[in-house]
Amino acid sequence: MDQTGLVLEGGGMRCTYSAGILEYFLDHNIQFPYVIGSSAGASVACSYISGQKGRNKKVNIGLVRDPRFISWRNFLREKSLFGMNFLFDEVPKRIVPLDVNKVINSPQEFVVATTNMETGEPHYFRNRDACDILEAVKASSSLPLLSQPVDIDGLSLMDGGVADPVPLAKARTDGFKNNIVILTRERGYRKGSFYMSALTERMYREYPEFVETIATRAEQYNETIRWIEELEDHGEITVLRPPLDLNVKRTERNPYNLLHLYRRGYHDARRLMQSLQLEIAAESAGSL
Repeated sequence: MDQTGLVLEGGGMRCTYSAGILEYFLDHNIQFPYVIGSSAGASVACSYISGQKGRNKKVNIGLVRDPRFISWRNFLREKSLFGMNFLFDEVPKRIVPLDVNKVINSPQEFVVATTNMETGEPHYFRNRDACDILEAVKASSSLPLLSQPVDIDGLSLMDGGVADPVPLAKARTDGFKNNIVILTRERGYRKGSFYMSALTERMYREYPEFVETIATRAEQYNETIRWIEELEDHGEITVLRPPLDLNVKRTERNPYNLLHLYRRGYHDARRLMQSLQLEIAAESAGSL
């Protein structure tokens, strides 16, 4: 995997599937030199980069029934459906500690995609930069209309999934043509048209470029997914995605559904690695 990048889509609680995949990689000491994620994809990547086995399961499944995790009470208290203070302060610092120093000093390059509200364009943070990487992940996970913006170095930032929902193009620009892409929707899924444009125009009237990016988000997402499916069909990338019957919502709070999704991710990662090992063995045998 020395020349392979790992690309993670967001998707709220659907990223429990991604967490299962990452847990398999941790169990088998499979490391990628480059990891990039948007939104919840970046969040679950933190435990992988820090090498903390079981942490994502403890957080995403073990704490999901806590009203501080997801609830309308959070929205009334801090204007965020997901409890951002709970998830990015209390949990990583006290409840299920994240080894942030390991994330920052990891030999793996970790890139977090956010959206710059001023420009409507992606803005990326790296663990090797002099930045608060946990604050960058918080910004990447701050959903429009359901969370507050995060200010870093004078920039107002929100959900990386708005401007760069599956940051494969960034991975390729950064020099990684061979990538494993983890999606959180089944093959063939396409995002429907955005129907709350009037509300976003009122909420973010100071950021017209951001409003425009939100308005065209579905079109951009669908074009990205079509491109990914093309590359996959031509054997240029490897894609892992949940099947249709594992229909978990972005705001899923049922731990049994999430555990099933997590186990499916773990299973799919194992199947992928076994397949790759067979391919390598076949190539080696053919060269003799």
